[in-house]
Amino acid sequence: MKEIKSNPEDNTKREQSSLKRIGNFIREARLSRGQSIEELATDLKIGSHQLKAIEEGNEEELPEKVFVKAMVRRISQKLKLDTEFIMNEFKTERQEIKIDEIVEEVAKKSKKSKKTNKTRQSRDISQVVFWIFILISGLLGLIASSLIFNLFSDSSQNQTPKQEIIKKTK
Repeated sequence: MKEIKSNPEDNTKREQSSLKRIGNFIREARLSRGQSIEELATDLKIGSHQLKAIEEGNEEELPEKVFVKAMVRRISQKLKLDTEFIMNEFKTERQEIKIDEIVEEVAKKSKKSKKTNKTRQSRDISQVVFWIFILISGLLGLIASSLIFNLFSDSSQNQTPKQEIIKKTK
């Protein structure tokens, strides 16, 4: 089960302690081989300030965690350390759930879904109104055409043809 804490400082301390443990392994291995920070950094083609920051566990002076992991992997391979063990040290950091972040995330998602629902509803209403307009227009057209047809058919039935008029006059 995951631990729930809302204090961001605890998470930072845990990450730093993990990086410090890794840095201590690297420092001990480097010193046991008699290499200076500058020598190892030159061999690995990384900055000596970055290597020093890794050994001290100073995350503020390092790039993104992905790059730090890649550097640690290369350093441990160069020093012939158990790379899997060292990389697992990164994984042993407990991902803590911050309640405030969860609440914010849920609030953001619910706001987005409300906006999306409102947009959908207005689009659906527009479509319904459009189809009602088409239906009413069609019905009015049908009524109007039937009235006009009836008007003309009545007037044509009331008119007698010319031949009948001629016969009647004779």
